Amino acid sequence: MKHYRTISILNILLLLLVQSFYAQNTENGKTLSLEEIWKIAETNNRQLKLSDLNIQQSKLEVLEAKDRLLPELSVGGEIKVNSKFLIYDNGLFSSPQDVPVKGYGYGVGYSLNFNLFNGGKDRRNILMEKEEEIRKQYEFDLQKDNVKYSLAAAYFDLYKFLHFYDFLDAEIETEKKQLSLIESLHKNGTVLKSDVLRTSVKLSQLELNLSDVEKKIEIAKQRINILIGHENDTELTINYQEPVELDAITNTGYNDYIDMALNTSPDYKIADSDIKWSELNIKQIKAALWPKVSLFSNYNYTYPQISFYPYSNDLWGFGQTGVRVQFSLDNLYKNKHSVAHAQITNSKAKEKADIKKNEIFLHVKEAYLQEQQALENVETAMKNITKTTETVRVIRSSYLNQESLLTDLLEAENALLEAKFNVTTAQANVKLTHIRLLTIVGIL
Repeated sequence: MKHYRTISILNILLLLLVQSFYAQNTENGKTLSLEEIWKIAETNNRQLKLSDLNIQQSKLEVLEAKDRLLPELSVGGEIKVNSKFLIYDNGLFSSPQDVPVKGYGYGVGYSLNFNLFNGGKDRRNILMEKEEEIRKQYEFDLQKDNVKYSLAAAYFDLYKFLHFYDFLDAEIETEKKQLSLIESLHKNGTVLKSDVLRTSVKLSQLELNLSDVEKKIEIAKQRINILIGHENDTELTINYQEPVELDAITNTGYNDYIDMALNTSPDYKIADSDIKWSELNIKQIKAALWPKVSLFSNYNYTYPQISFYPYSNDLWGFGQTGVRVQFSLDNLYKNKHSVAHAQITNSKAKEKADIKKNEIFLHVKEAYLQEQQALENVETAMKNITKTTETVRVIRSSYLNQESLLTDLLEAENALLEAKFNVTTAQANVKLTHIRLLTIVGIL
């Protein structure tokens, strides 16, 4: 009875261990969709982390600009050694009067300065820093879209190569069987030795192509791992057998994409932000022509009193509070060139925005037409599959009946394999061109 219980407990522990091992392997080998890969990249991609740090930095710069609105307050103290206090009543070359003062001194006090008006420069500086923060956010959005597109390109490369691997692997198995059949026919004197050699050469070429595809699969996986912030050798699995949903491609027109791009494209928003910043910069420079008004206050305790007559070796306190007005006369002629420089910068920003607008128009048109072409390629490739499949069936049958040459059969098989490649490539290109179009528009 005890022996039976011991065996039961061991079986339960073994079952739990196997389940845990299976669960761990399932988690490590989880099949990822493109959307799941995008989510991982949003957290781990190094370029996005860098862009996010730029946003955090710009937020702090806004706070620093706001801090400049606060009054300047300082406290300080000093200790010093005094020289002799000589007063030359009758000129420098006469005998001076030696006023008795202590040989040392000290002082302590505070100073306060609060800006009342400086042409709005401090508050405008906050607006400029906020505009910089907005621009950094647009740059982050643009970087995120670019990373997602790069991931999509690598993902569909992997998608194609995995399908190519399956096609080649199946073709190799078929060709091995065909080679065995041809060797058997050669032994019976039905076909020539050259047919055996041609089939062997084709089989070797297929195996070489399979090896090349294997390497491309590894490169595509490594590229994805780098973009999502994983180690290079991290296991990566995608569900490439799932068919590409071409119905998800909407029938949105070119003009609709243009309207969306002008409202949502981060690239265009960056150019528009540069215009706003340059306009604020013009106002900022012109503000230098306004006087600066500030409230000041200071009070100090000093020992000894040697600032005013009569002098004294006692501790004394003195302070001032008032309003200070400053006006820089040199800005009346210096500021003209600075304003002209800022206006040119603004004009350049507007020209760049117009250039960017035309580039977006062109890129949207190009991506839109590429998407339409990719859809047409899918239809053509599917028709070719049907034709080449039937051609291979007919020629293989006629070859076995000695009614056609082996070269015709091999060419037909190669055409069928190429047609399979073309279908997969065309389907992947439809999705990729659509993603590129959404990236340009800014709604990915």
